[in-house]
Amino acid sequence: MNQRIYLDNAATSWPKPPGVAEAIAAEITEIGAAAGRGAYAAAMSAEQVVANCRAAVAQMINAQAAEIALTCNGTHSLNIAIQGVLRRGDHVVTTQIEHNSVLRPLAWLQESRDVSVTVVPCDRFGFVDADAIAAAIRDDTRLVAVSHASNVTGAVQDLAAIGAIVRQHPALFLVDAAQSLGHLPIDVQAMAIDMLASPGHKGCLGPLGTGVLYLENSIQSQVQPLMYGGTGTDSDRMEMPAGMPGRHEAGNLNVPAIAGLLAALRWSAANETEDSSGPLADRLADALAELPGVEVFRDRARSHVAVVSVAIDGWQPTDAAGVLDAQFGIQSRAGLHCSPRIHEALGTSAGTLRFSLGRFTRQADLDRAIDAVGQLVGH
Repeated sequence: MNQRIYLDNAATSWPKPPGVAEAIAAEITEIGAAAGRGAYAAAMSAEQVVANCRAAVAQMINAQAAEIALTCNGTHSLNIAIQGVLRRGDHVVTTQIEHNSVLRPLAWLQESRDVSVTVVPCDRFGFVDADAIAAAIRDDTRLVAVSHASNVTGAVQDLAAIGAIVRQHPALFLVDAAQSLGHLPIDVQAMAIDMLASPGHKGCLGPLGTGVLYLENSIQSQVQPLMYGGTGTDSDRMEMPAGMPGRHEAGNLNVPAIAGLLAALRWSAANETEDSSGPLADRLADALAELPGVEVFRDRARSHVAVVSVAIDGWQPTDAAGVLDAQFGIQSRAGLHCSPRIHEALGTSAGTLRFSLGRFTRQADLDRAIDAVGQLVGH
């Protein structure tokens, strides 16, 4: 049996940093209380874990802890932001690189609330022109929703330029940071970001079932709740709390998972100089591009996260991924990657074969992947 080589970190990071599993287990076995649902010691301990996690996320993006809600995942966060701000007849500007976590809520709102959507195209590497976004904004544009980095090609968009453009209009700027938070510096103030959504289990290195949502203080009252229920506060009122974070945290939080996320964020803060995934991804892309019949969707002159997508002559992506796993122990991702529109620009109707690196990927792992793809193409 081949040793496992995990190259699907864009789906979820693995392995997790030291201390994450232990923090989850300790919360379950030693604390076991709900956050914000009691004044006894264990409940207060759980509440402190949640507060500390909010503060850690806020510090990462130059925000305030009171601007951070904790959610189930990135999709949950995006739905709160998108469905919470859009009203009947509003106009939205988004891009061709978006994930279905943005595209599907917008499609539903087109049907249910008569929302209109303009999709700004990308180039063959997944980059979107900020000027094209500017041209798409109308007087009735309510929201501009942009992924910071493509989960298919890794292309990083210029958020500062886009944010400066959106700031000139009444529209709100929503960033999907699923592939960038934890990998790239993000400053919501400098980038003029009104709302930012991300899972906690990708670049943040936390467990599945965690997500974060940033809502800038001045726009919080404009975001209607997605869910309604108990919050542990204002229990005598039938309305959801007016303020963050309780307004968007109906029901009990997953405190064990949040404890794991907090441990991961603390580990990352203490080891921030040790992430070599970006340079390793560049080397992987260069090596794969030298193999006959392999097309790499990456422009080395521009910025990317550690995602490398390829097409291999004579191979369906799903077939190539299956062989890499079965014969070489290399775990990659094949298909559309839940981002169907970008493949129109790439010309990859069957999708791509995607390798995504993480904090614990090593050059030896990539050497095996390069050799295995070489065997697929007979090199």
